Amino acid sequence: MVTGKPQIKRIENATSRQVTFSKRTRVLLKKAFELSVLCDAEDY
Repeated sequence: MVTGKPQIKRIENATSRQVTFSKRTRVLLKKAFELSVLCDAEDY
């Protein structure tokens, strides 16, 4: 059951766009931190 490729479009509302950016940034930094812990790497 494939639903297809999701459409990527600009978020027009500036507040919603900022919230989405903040959430994605937070998740990305968390994953980078977890990877650095797993690989025993120095902090960036």
